[in-house]
Amino acid sequence: MLLAIDVGNTQTVFGLYDADSVTTAECTAPADRKADSGLSHNFRIATVAGRTADEYALLFSQLLGMRGLDRLNSISGLVISSTVPSITTTMRDMVERWFQVNPVVVGPGVRSGMSILYDNPKEVGADRIADAVAAYDLYPGPCLIVDFGTATTFDAVSARREYLGGAIVPGIDISLNALFSHAAALRKVELIEPRGVIGKSTVESIQAGALFGFAEQADGLCRRFRAELGERTTVIATGGLSGTVSKFCKELDVVEPWLTLHGLRIIYEMNIS
Repeated sequence: MLLAIDVGNTQTVFGLYDADSVTTAECTAPADRKADSGLSHNFRIATVAGRTADEYALLFSQLLGMRGLDRLNSISGLVISSTVPSITTTMRDMVERWFQVNPVVVGPGVRSGMSILYDNPKEVGADRIADAVAAYDLYPGPCLIVDFGTATTFDAVSARREYLGGAIVPGIDISLNALFSHAAALRKVELIEPRGVIGKSTVESIQAGALFGFAEQADGLCRRFRAELGERTTVIATGGLSGTVSKFCKELDVVEPWLTLHGLRIIYEMNIS
């Protein structure tokens, strides 16, 4: 099996692809595929900088065991993207100690099949590149990826398979944590839809501001991106909070929670052939 690891600032996602599943090159039509095609198992854990390589290996081994899989011996390929440099090193150590494979670590020098038109391509996060590769694979043509994670990122891809750049804004959790830490009378709330935009309690007011406010922010930026990219642009939502916010957005065309893993899988295939 192929193990794809996406290390984010808040959460780390593991995705397993069966070795005999259909590869991207063998799929006949993009319309027939989704980002979770071939994804047999997925696991999500907290990203903790203090964890050692052995602790991450133990956690993953236990998760595999809970699914009745053959622990670490079942992994035949491995690809990693990470936005946390210290944990990138930890993941490399984990692979060296516990896996008998050579990992593909997304970064400078790794083939992605996409031209990076950033002023300094090395500044683009590995997850943003994986998202862009996956989005273009599934929805060829101009596209925009909205990733609702620790930060909310907007990444534009041209019809010529070029990563053009994007925008970064503080994510929902970061913004709410800043609010709660600076406002003594406000407390954390569950992010569920309130009765309306006019909150009838402090809890509902926070929920309305967070869900409707961030949805409008996303829609507004999407409209500005579309004005530059063209009306044919496909807007894809992904990230841990995409399912929560997307239902209140009007500019999103599709939600692909596993977009980053799909991009990692494609990049892995490009770099082992």
